[in-house]
Amino acid sequence: MDVVVVGAGIAGLACARALVEGGARVRVLERGRVVGGRLASKRYDGRYADIGAAYFVADDAEFAAQAGSWEARGLARAWTDTLRVYPGGEKTTGPVRWAAPGGLRSLAADLADGLDVRLSTQVGEVPADADAVVLAMPGPQAVRLDPPPGIVAAANAQTWQPVIAAVLTYPERGWDDLRGAFVNEHPVLATVCDDGDRRGDRAPVLVAHSTAALAARHLAAPEQAGPILAAAVAELLGLAATPRVDVHRWTYAQPEPTDAPYAQDGRVWLCGDAFGRPRVQTAWLSGRAVARALLA
Repeated sequence: MDVVVVGAGIAGLACARALVEGGARVRVLERGRVVGGRLASKRYDGRYADIGAAYFVADDAEFAAQAGSWEARGLARAWTDTLRVYPGGEKTTGPVRWAAPGGLRSLAADLADGLDVRLSTQVGEVPADADAVVLAMPGPQAVRLDPPPGIVAAANAQTWQPVIAAVLTYPERGWDDLRGAFVNEHPVLATVCDDGDRRGDRAPVLVAHSTAALAARHLAAPEQAGPILAAAVAELLGLAATPRVDVHRWTYAQPEPTDAPYAQDGRVWLCGDAFGRPRVQTAWLSGRAVARALLA
């Protein structure tokens, strides 16, 4: 069986990996220069900062085994089960959040190792030269490839919100025991994570994620949101130092959850983190579910 997977985020790579292990011939086509999608890490002054997913949770047995494999090889580590909640700054406990010393994109690179991944490859329509095509991407992007009606319907049923991520690099660490924080009822700020803590190198770097409302106002010029987010973080944490600010725009960042593990119409499949709670784990499970169905 010949399969083309379009998209080298975690859903596409998990799908491709499982298909190859099941004996299928697989090509992964990715428009970007690197794998990872929203499991993204970007280099600033020689150091990677996580600018997409803030962490991952592994409370599914199958994905927990994958996390254990990454941990055993030094690629991932259990980071924290405690974050702060603002207003107030109280600590809240929950599931263990996992991080990656080399940046979360290193986990996507691990999944891609040994696969036939073709980077910087633009795809304008559903590939015709395969027994099956897996569109591992947000629904609005899949629709642009003119997929069959069932995929269009599933894609159009998805609802996505944008986010702008701001990487704030300070002269030195000016905060204590932050780890990460959820910011509720704030006009511009949704989360803040201590990138130096989650990566384990104690770098003076915070990563802030915007509200969807702020991102929507600045999608055309995301750099304008950087100073706004930096000011909001300074006020929240009482920081006086001025950071260097770098921003990254995510047009399709936060999907509303749906129940099905994937969508299918004929030989075309759609998967990703919109199929369940919007998590790294959900994307991985969705890609694996498509692979199992194809191999069956």
